[in-house]
Amino acid sequence: MANTREIRLRIRSVKNISQVTRALQAVSASRVRKAMEAVQGTRPYATKAWQVLTHIAGQPGREQLHPLLTERKEVKNVIVVMVSGDRGLAGAYNTNILRFALNQFRTYNTPVRFIAVGRKGSELLFRRGLNVMAQFTDMPPEPTFMDVSPIGRILVEEFLAGRADEVHLVYTDFVNMGRQVPTTKKLLPLEFDTGEGLVQQEFGAQRGGPSAAYIYEPGQFEILEQIVPRFTALQVFQALLESIASEHAARMVAMKNATDNASELAGGLTLEYNKIRQQSVTNEMLDIAGGAEALRS
Repeated sequence: MANTREIRLRIRSVKNISQVTRALQAVSASRVRKAMEAVQGTRPYATKAWQVLTHIAGQPGREQLHPLLTERKEVKNVIVVMVSGDRGLAGAYNTNILRFALNQFRTYNTPVRFIAVGRKGSELLFRRGLNVMAQFTDMPPEPTFMDVSPIGRILVEEFLAGRADEVHLVYTDFVNMGRQVPTTKKLLPLEFDTGEGLVQQEFGAQRGGPSAAYIYEPGQFEILEQIVPRFTALQVFQALLESIASEHAARMVAMKNATDNASELAGGLTLEYNKIRQQSVTNEMLDIAGGAEALRS
């Protein structure tokens, strides 16, 4: 049985850890609110861009409108963009997105290359011995569209050069504070009516009404030349915002559970410490009474 000094040190250590986890919980709670505001702020633009693109690409002969809309007859190379976090202490957030990505693309008979967004995902991919063609780590806490533009540029260049026939995006979709869902989306060639993600769900709810009429100036081809590559990067940007909000929510829940467990463990250790002290005091009183009785005898 541990002595009182060892238990006292363990109680102190557990309480120190609980202070750290409580602080991390408060920081994540503050950051997740900002991340949610960023997600909500980009959805109107992303939804309208999706609506315009769907209208344009819904015209007959979409393959001739832009190379990024052209389906390849034979898929020989695949690129997967996997969005994870730069830090741990977020429960199973990073492990879940890696397991989901591996399950989705394990059965592919074509070579799969990964672009890792986030340090933890990059480390997990390298540890598994997978082909990582690029990694983007230490992203800003509040990223801008310019921060993810290089990722979209790489994807467009690889697809147009024929080094990639399909490009997929794997990220964590933020539903609410208690639910974050790993999601995959086909980026290139651009697909419509997939019904995946929050942007598609918002736009899908509007499709029951009459279709919008647009007047394009200077024309469809000129607009597509600008908006299609930009929309590819926009989807990566939206996925990054969703993943950041999911990461902070997962970390807040994990740190709350850690704080509760530390408090429970500290309470159990305190009870054990009091029992040992009580037993020690009782033994000392018995020794004193026995000594006094021996002196009287």
